[in-house]
Amino acid sequence: MKFVIASALVLCAFSAKAESLVKIDGSSTVFPVTEAVSEEFQTVSKGATKVTVGVSGTGGGFKKFCRGETDIQNASRPITKEEMKACRDGKITYFELPIAFDAIAIVVNPKNNWVSEITTEELKKMWEPAAQGKIMTWKQVNAKWPDEKLTLFGASTDNGTFDYFTEAIVEKSKSSRGDYTASVDHNTRVTGVNGVKGGLGYIPYAYYVTNKDKLKLLGVIGGAKSPAKHKAVLPEEKTVISGQYYPLSRPIFIYVSQTAMTRPEVKQYVEFYLEKGAEMAKQVQYIPLPAKAYTTAKEHLSKKKTGTVFAGEPHVGLTIEQILKKEATL
Repeated sequence: MKFVIASALVLCAFSAKAESLVKIDGSSTVFPVTEAVSEEFQTVSKGATKVTVGVSGTGGGFKKFCRGETDIQNASRPITKEEMKACRDGKITYFELPIAFDAIAIVVNPKNNWVSEITTEELKKMWEPAAQGKIMTWKQVNAKWPDEKLTLFGASTDNGTFDYFTEAIVEKSKSSRGDYTASVDHNTRVTGVNGVKGGLGYIPYAYYVTNKDKLKLLGVIGGAKSPAKHKAVLPEEKTVISGQYYPLSRPIFIYVSQTAMTRPEVKQYVEFYLEKGAEMAKQVQYIPLPAKAYTTAKEHLSKKKTGTVFAGEPHVGLTIEQILKKEATL
């Protein structure tokens, strides 16, 4: 399946008589899951509800959500303290609903014949702010690698993927060298890495799966904090669920406005999402949560449990079990 991202995409044809609308924006990472759910929902609703999805990144989407411009926010990381304040200022209360797990894949050009695995320390050496204008070749990162130009492709600063990657690798959110090709569109990064022999980028694992013929996937050695210790681990369902693919596994979310949930079309859509989320996530190569997670989310909606369990703080390398424990405390 080819993920085509537009700034505002109507996911399916709808009847001219449609009277209800569900507006969604935010993460390009969460987009494929929401797209799949929305297509199915619009088919089932037979044109009674129009669903639009914008892709302005997690950060850009939260700006709109906290101003009350959208009903649902796709997010590839938890809401931050600044965004929590913006929502309070905008009088927006919300439900936080984890809907799947994702892994950030580290990819290189298929012609790269000198690396099959990489450590988090080596990634930090490439991406930290101190590397800007200085670490320009592969050999500068590891003396065993060739003197090939290092060309980096990463997420834009409005991407939740950027926030999570910098927190996990550089150990400080939004801390990154600036001399790389940045894009909110993951497909742009796929094309970029594919076009340069010395290219390296990070993308959601689902985008790697649909572009295997264009990219080479690297195993990641997570270091002392990793359950796998000093072993290279590839992202896949079993390594993400077990926490072995550390620290680049993460939950993805939708945030739903409590006010919007009072409208029947939004309520029906969100209930449909929680019913179909696991199936749709797997369909587009994401890792579904256990059934218990979707049940907990439904309970939060029915009991009107709004807010976040993350307190606006970044959380790196959480396992599915840890997510379930956190959600149970809301």
